[in-house]
Amino acid sequence: MPYAVTDGCIRCKYMDCVEVCPVDCFYEGEVMLVIHPDECIDCGVCEPECPAEAIVPDTDPRAEKWIQINARYAAIWPNITEKGAVPADADDWKHIPDKENYLLTTNKM
Repeated sequence: MPYAVTDGCIRCKYMDCVEVCPVDCFYEGEVMLVIHPDECIDCGVCEPECPAEAIVPDTDPRAEKWIQINARYAAIWPNITEKGAVPADADDWKHIPDKENYLLTTNKM
């Protein structure tokens, strides 16, 4: 039962979750992070660390489509093991709902 990063991470990318992950299963794209579902050990330590509340267990209904999205992008994005720079406007994006349309940087708000 892996965890998944949802659209709440899009344009926020706080990366606090990366610091606590014991198995380094986070991968970084341009506007969000994803969790590799085959590497996640379901420990749950990442979920409470996310200021955007973007990480959910696969038992959460919000995870259904995001598990597949996480798997697809984890296969092509680079693995990260340390917290990087947080976008300057992360707090501006934090509470915007339904950010899936902003997954690509060509879609600007």
